[in-house]
Amino acid sequence: MATLILVRHGRSTANTAGLLAGWTPGVALDERGTEQAAALPARLAAVPLAAAVSSPLQRCRETLAPLLAARPELALHTDDRIGECHYGDWSNRKLSELSDEPLMKIVQQHPSAAAFPGGESMRAMQARAVDAVREWNARIEEEHGSDAVFLMCSHGDIIKSLVADALGMHLDLFQRIHVDPCSVTAVRYTPTRPFLLRLGDTGDFGSLAPRPARAPEADAAAADTQTFESATEDGGNAVVGGGAGAA
Repeated sequence: MATLILVRHGRSTANTAGLLAGWTPGVALDERGTEQAAALPARLAAVPLAAAVSSPLQRCRETLAPLLAARPELALHTDDRIGECHYGDWSNRKLSELSDEPLMKIVQQHPSAAAFPGGESMRAMQARAVDAVREWNARIEEEHGSDAVFLMCSHGDIIKSLVADALGMHLDLFQRIHVDPCSVTAVRYTPTRPFLLRLGDTGDFGSLAPRPARAPEADAAAADTQTFESATEDGGNAVVGGGAGAA
C-alpha cells in the first residue's frame, strides 16, 4: 500500500504566544514557521508525491504553499478530518492557564477518557483522522499504485494519534510521542500492518523515495536488516496541541 508523509504545520503565531489555537481563525505561520515552510520543497525534493492533502486551517495551507509552488503539477485536496482537534471552550486560551484545569490531568494521563467542553473527545479526534488516512491510502493506491507516496499536512495531536494507531498503541500512550513544527513523520502501510519509517524528522528524506525493483531474495535480506527511527520526549507533561517545539 501507499506511503504516507505527515507534515506538521510550521511554527505558528499561536505556538509562540502559548495559545491552544484549535480551529480559531486567523492563526498564521510566524517568521520562523514561514522559513520552515520555505525549506520544505528542498527537504522533500527526492520524493515523488502523488497528492497532497491538507487540513483546512490557515497554518497548514501556508505550510504547503512553497511546496505547491515548486510542484505546480501536484494535486492539493482539503480534508476536514485531519483538521486540528476541536478544543471547544479551551480554544484560544493560554496553555499556562489550562494547566490548572482538572481536565488537563485526564488529557495527559488518560486521553481516551478526555472530552473538551464544547468540543470533541480525543477518541473522536483519532477516529476521524484514522478514517481519513485509511480512505486516502486506498484511493492513492488505486489511482497511483502500491509504491505511491502522498503527503498530509496536519497538526501535532492529529499526527501523534495517527502514529499511535500505526504502532498499535492505545491512545492513552500517545502523549509519549512528540513532533516538532514542520517535522516529517512517515508511515508505510502494507496489507498486514503499518511501519513507522520516520518520526518528527527534520532532516533529509531522499531515502523515502520508492526503491528500484530488485530480486525477491534481495528484498528479504533488506527487510531483515531494516531499522526504523524513533523519537523520545523529555519528562513532564506533553503540550496539548503540540506546542512550538524547537525554534
